[in-house]
Amino acid sequence: MIRRRVVAHGLVQGVFFRDTVRRMADSAHAAGWVRNNWNGTLEAAFEGDEDAVERLVTFCRRGPRGAHVDRLEVVEEAPEGLRGFEFR
Repeated sequence: MIRRRVVAHGLVQGVFFRDTVRRMADSAHAAGWVRNNWNGTLEAAFEGDEDAVERLVTFCRRGPRGAHVDRLEVVEEAPEGLRGFEFR
């Protein structure tokens, strides 16, 4: 199990980014959370097997249709043992 936290910068709010990430995480059986931050960024944490987490990180580099990701920060973190995926 691995964990990655991402922060996406650019046009990432108001384009169904959070909902798309949640649906992808559910189908990949990854745990974690996603939220919009006050500064216009989108932040998420993913936990699960390496393939699932890396697919989610890769998706966040481009986002859903309508999004424009200028930059994605990716940080490796120790897994917390999260269950399920939620909006924060």
